[in-house]
Amino acid sequence: MAEEALVPETTDLTAAIDVLRRLRERVGAQVLGRDEVIDLVLVALLSDGHVLLEDFPGSGKTTLAKALGSSIVDDRADARDAIVPFRRIQFTPDLLPSDVTGVSVFDAATQDFHFRHGPIFAHVVLADEINRTSPKVQAAMLEAMGEKQVTVDNVTHPLDALFFVIATQNPLDVAGTYPLPVPQLDRFLFKLRMEHIERAAEMQVLESLQERRDIERTDLPRVTRSEVLEARSAIETGVAIDTAVKECLVDISRALRADARVLQGNSTRSLVLTLPALQARAALHERIYVSSEDVEAILPLVLGHRVELALGTAELAPVLEDAMREPLEVLARATLQRR
Repeated sequence: MAEEALVPETTDLTAAIDVLRRLRERVGAQVLGRDEVIDLVLVALLSDGHVLLEDFPGSGKTTLAKALGSSIVDDRADARDAIVPFRRIQFTPDLLPSDVTGVSVFDAATQDFHFRHGPIFAHVVLADEINRTSPKVQAAMLEAMGEKQVTVDNVTHPLDALFFVIATQNPLDVAGTYPLPVPQLDRFLFKLRMEHIERAAEMQVLESLQERRDIERTDLPRVTRSEVLEARSAIETGVAIDTAVKECLVDISRALRADARVLQGNSTRSLVLTLPALQARAALHERIYVSSEDVEAILPLVLGHRVELALGTAELAPVLEDAMREPLEVLARATLQRR
């Protein structure tokens, strides 16, 4: 439950929270037993980040991405057919960059080249087994995720402002893969693990199979593209981040970099990306401020794939716990004093 609910007035922030609620309800109706993962994916979407899932086949990643894409309606007056709600790209070793970004095609009638959009031109893109493709294709994804654009034949084509990537990699199968380089990993806000769901949820999946095939769900309203973009802006301006929260993030980072168990700490850029994620989580819990609870929940997911451990250190969790302990205590005391 929220520590301090928003006042029941019509504001941009309350509208943003309503967008989060509708997305959570629609996606949650299709993806059962994954409430925590759904919340984190929505946090990434509303903070303009991307998500990397480590999972196993049949864990519901396609259902999650498709349910999210089908929940968003393109309401642009000049909407192009090239932008679709959802696309799945199956990454394989023989995939070419043009298979993802698109290709220039010669039109004999006009004696000119026309750009044919690739599957990356979508609101929600599922990049399935992204570590199975070559570094050249990964580089094309790097530009798309970092700059929201693709370059083909020296011509730059912008992607939609809503562009959101959910990528997967299978941790159980390392044969025939190309490990994601650090710059590619850095494009993902979160790296999440999808464990097997609980028994009750698994039974519910089987019992509700027919019902969940109805992806229209007229009883669960969709959201528009404009509403999502407006929600991003409202959360950025409407959820307060105290200086003490920023000091906490900096102190945790400095403690990590000084730890002998850490070979390379996180960058300042990672902290910049953390701020909107903290705001989005606070909004998801109907708060108008970022708390120590948000930092404790979000920061390990942001740093988990960015901090490189020294030889002989197997797990990041105890290292991160040590680095976070004192700064979080200081932040909690500062928060209590302001109440």
